Amino acid sequence: MLFIPNPIIKNLRSLDVLRCFRASIFVLIGMAFLVAGCSDESSTAGSDAGLAYVTNQKGNITVIDLASLESVSEIDVNGKGPRGIGITPDGKTIVVANVDGGDITLIARESGEIIKHIEIGENPEFVRVIGNRAYISFEPASLGGPPPTPGSEAAQKLEEEREEEDAEPAKIAVVNIESGIVEKEITGGMETEGIELSYDQTKLIITNEADENITVHDLESGEMIKEISTIEYGHRPRGIKASPDGSMYVGSIEYGNSLVVMNSEFEVITSIKTGEVPYGLSFSRDGSKLYVALAKGKVLQVFDTKTWEELGRGKTGTRCWHFTFTPDDSKILVACGRSDEVVVLNASDLSVVKRLTGFAMPWGIVAYPKSVGSLDSVWQ
Repeated sequence: MLFIPNPIIKNLRSLDVLRCFRASIFVLIGMAFLVAGCSDESSTAGSDAGLAYVTNQKGNITVIDLASLESVSEIDVNGKGPRGIGITPDGKTIVVANVDGGDITLIARESGEIIKHIEIGENPEFVRVIGNRAYISFEPASLGGPPPTPGSEAAQKLEEEREEEDAEPAKIAVVNIESGIVEKEITGGMETEGIELSYDQTKLIITNEADENITVHDLESGEMIKEISTIEYGHRPRGIKASPDGSMYVGSIEYGNSLVVMNSEFEVITSIKTGEVPYGLSFSRDGSKLYVALAKGKVLQVFDTKTWEELGRGKTGTRCWHFTFTPDDSKILVACGRSDEVVVLNASDLSVVKRLTGFAMPWGIVAYPKSVGSLDSVWQ
């Protein structure tokens, strides 16, 4: 029986009012149970929202539930400095590049168990998974850590030393994920960073930071078939991304605060000014927008891909390199390496939904079911 305090009863002027009051209380209680029931149901359904996987260069892989936007588990890669990350189209296998271990780790996505480690070479960093193959950049001549500022005395000294020692350029290892075999190595340039495949998957496009260029290679032979100099747009090309229809390719020029836009023949058709230090890039699912992570600008910048007009900026954190959309395209998760956080933005207006903390230099991030992002795509 519902208890009504005496002071309230004394203030009620009639039995009818008391009955109405009691009826209202029961209606409210019933509504509360109804809402609670709906909440439980949506929470359970929320598990279908998918998961995001974040590499922590100073830790392990953090798993984020995209329904609750909470970190739910970790995958241990033996503390080898995980950076690049990708997921096979069927969702069975995660591929992680361990910059301190000289190898990649294949992980069973559903169980989180390590399948195997595959030796690659020194300083493996960027991972791109297309079909059953992983493409991993590694740098035998890299000294580790961030490169010196372009034009600085340290940069000039490093360049001279590499010339004197005839330093070995970076390479891209092509790994068959099912067999675990390194099928071939494609020679890149000095400090190869970004990796992309052409729309028809016959060519490999890479950015070479120290060489100040973007090169295009025949995927079968590995032969370089085109070189695009980027020095007139600034220093250090880093990100590279193909549009969903293959009509254009966009590269980010880190120390030029600019983007280089190329057509399907890899001819530069325009350059776009950005905020400070652009890196990770991603087209929207329909290709109408391009999103750019500004490492020093502390924002995610958005452009219209027809007019190249800036459409907006969303506040992020410090040194944010990579990002992914959620599978339903409603949110964007940005990994911010120097503020040790993942910032969640509303895709519609770029407002901050949540800041997830407790990471250890987060570098790469991808989602499953597969979504668009700076390290992944859904059209290849």
